[in-house]
Amino acid sequence: MTHPSHYAKTQPDKIAYQMASTGKAITYRELDELSNQGAHLFRSLGLKAGDHIAFLLENRLAFMEICWAAQRAGLYYTAISRYLKQDEIDYIVKDCGAKVVITSPQCASQIAGLVSDAPDAPIFFMLDEPLPGFRSWVKEAEESQPKTPIADEVAGYDMLYSSGTTGRPKGIKRAHEYGPIDVPNPFLKFLCANMCGMGQDSVYLSPAPLYHAAPLRFNMMAITLGGTSIIMEHFDAEEFLRLVEKYKITQSQLVPTMFVRMLKLPDEVRAKYDVSTLKGAIHAAAPCPVEVKARMIEWWGPILIEYYAGSEGNGVTVSDSKQWLSHRGTVGKAVVGSLKILDEDGNEVPVGQIGQVYFADAPVFTYHNDPEKTQRAFNDKGWSTLGDVGYVDDEGFLYLTDRKSYMIISGGVNIYPQETEDVLITHPAVADVAVFGVPNEEMGEEVKAVVQPHDMAQAGKALEGELIAYCRERLSAIKCPKSIDFAAELPRTPTGKLVKRHLREKYWPKKG
Repeated sequence: MTHPSHYAKTQPDKIAYQMASTGKAITYRELDELSNQGAHLFRSLGLKAGDHIAFLLENRLAFMEICWAAQRAGLYYTAISRYLKQDEIDYIVKDCGAKVVITSPQCASQIAGLVSDAPDAPIFFMLDEPLPGFRSWVKEAEESQPKTPIADEVAGYDMLYSSGTTGRPKGIKRAHEYGPIDVPNPFLKFLCANMCGMGQDSVYLSPAPLYHAAPLRFNMMAITLGGTSIIMEHFDAEEFLRLVEKYKITQSQLVPTMFVRMLKLPDEVRAKYDVSTLKGAIHAAAPCPVEVKARMIEWWGPILIEYYAGSEGNGVTVSDSKQWLSHRGTVGKAVVGSLKILDEDGNEVPVGQIGQVYFADAPVFTYHNDPEKTQRAFNDKGWSTLGDVGYVDDEGFLYLTDRKSYMIISGGVNIYPQETEDVLITHPAVADVAVFGVPNEEMGEEVKAVVQPHDMAQAGKALEGELIAYCRERLSAIKCPKSIDFAAELPRTPTGKLVKRHLREKYWPKKG
């Protein structure tokens, strides 16, 4: 058996989760009891296996308690980004069909406007002291429900939302198998246990927001394997190193932006901390510059493990440091599914030739309430794609060269330009607009807009500031351009299609 409930019996007093800054912690026994109480509350409210909950929370212990409660109650659980605006949050809550929504006083301002007593509205709970309109999670779960398991335990799953190219995020839904709670995701277990050496002796450091797929899933896997997870409230480069030394951290999961920030620390600061306990550093989510990764391996040793996958879970490649050093720039070989590189006509291309990356013989997924998007992700052979472009070498190692639809990855966060373009084009001064990613040393990419104004005489710093402010009023800041350039005309084909690469290539260094 591999589940926190198992370790609650064999190592009840061992710390499962601990907050990095406050030291507040819960043991395996406490995690088991609290998640049982949450599961009982869900059942008492009429939620059954296959139903949905959503929550908007800062990094805190209760975040993981709620996930484990939903997991053993067979629910789909949707963690919502704290950086979304109220209308974006409202959309996700409605789209996923959440019957219960949980938040905290810290996040209340983003969600309080959604509270309703309509018959079909979700039940809104708040941790700590609830504000008007919210029910008390502490009183109804932790103070009122049994600490023993519910009678009908069945495994639930996360259903997280990715940014959509048409402006609305899409929930990535795994088919419900109504299986036992103690069967972990085989790939995650392989990656964490086999490749990264995680187990009962592990002390895992979690530096990222928990609502992202990888941090959430790795935090659950660390406890599934019987280890301890130290959760940072937010990432700070020096603090990360201090915590590695303090807690004798053995594994962590990071994004390239974090590597960049740590490498930018003064040499004497980096040398001050002992990181020799680290045995595995998993990274993904964004392209890691070759030089950055080489420097990290030189500093930490050959412990970096890179994988390429999406929240969709439709296929995975993995590369350890040894493989990467002999195949610089690779994102690894397939360990889930088999790689297929196809041209625009859907035909397989020879080794070394660039095309769209597909996975065959891989898990199936759906985009919640979007059958058309789901259909577009699969070809007529049942192979699926995330829309990335790359090639495979003669040893089967995958190299990514571009991203379809010019998706921007900034600090590990996926940003689709269409949503930003749709906002900017509504400004009265804008005749045409293109949004794409440009290099950013720290974040990997940043959002850039090129605007064709109705009147070129208006182009300049004043209009740039006005447009950025206009965008920030309507979208999350991370989706808004950091800078705007102006052009008398944008490159479009006779049919009206924007040829974005002609704009984008001016900002990116030429390869080769």
